[in-house]
Amino acid sequence: MMRMYEAVRLKDITISYDGNSPVIEGASCVINKGSKVGIIGPNGAGKSTLMKAIVGLLPFKGEVEIFGKSLKQSYEKVVYLPQQEEIDWKFPVSVFDVVMMGRYVHLGWFKGPTKEDYKIVEESLKEVDLWEYRDRQVGKLSGGQRQRVFLARALAQKAEIFLLDEPFEGVDQETEERICDFLDRLSKEGKTVIVVHHDLKKAKDYFDDLIMINHRIVAYGPTSQVFIPTYIEKTFSKESVILEKGLVILK
Repeated sequence: MMRMYEAVRLKDITISYDGNSPVIEGASCVINKGSKVGIIGPNGAGKSTLMKAIVGLLPFKGEVEIFGKSLKQSYEKVVYLPQQEEIDWKFPVSVFDVVMMGRYVHLGWFKGPTKEDYKIVEESLKEVDLWEYRDRQVGKLSGGQRQRVFLARALAQKAEIFLLDEPFEGVDQETEERICDFLDRLSKEGKTVIVVHHDLKKAKDYFDDLIMINHRIVAYGPTSQVFIPTYIEKTFSKESVILEKGLVILK
């Protein structure tokens, strides 16, 4: 039976490509509602793959439950922000239209956006300070502004679970801080935030919990308990880490 505070439950998730060795093998954990969770591990360890499985973008063995239900029954509660490199920024679509895409999961068949949908999109763009850019082609924005557009789309969807794949990649320090503040606010509002992240030095400050992964989940739990040399060495291997002030940090 699902407990009320559970947002995501992964049960023995295994993912392979073309019958090769599993990229993810036997991954199981429970992510609590309202938590900020970082997924960290070396390149090729399966971080993005695990996230895509959670949102149903990849076939997998095992089970994913969202608030105790299957993803098909709960897809409107989950929003996914991919890495910037996976998006075709040349596609001729405006900032406003990108954010409106967040409302599509709430529209019925053959129904267009309502006045309420337009209002939600406007509010979402103002929330990230991009309303004045609403008619601009999204590819003409800076890296940080693009990330904020997709955060606005996530807000417009009214999702409960936010999955972000490397949201700080290619943004300046000011934008990174703004994104952090945004994620903090979501968490305080009871939303669940799951982030693929690569900067170990900031992981302990950004997240309540960490999933440390290297094809298998090496450790999962409160950051203060799992972000320790023992688990970091197991995740990244001794060849790729050094000790710095009592913690293991990538060379």
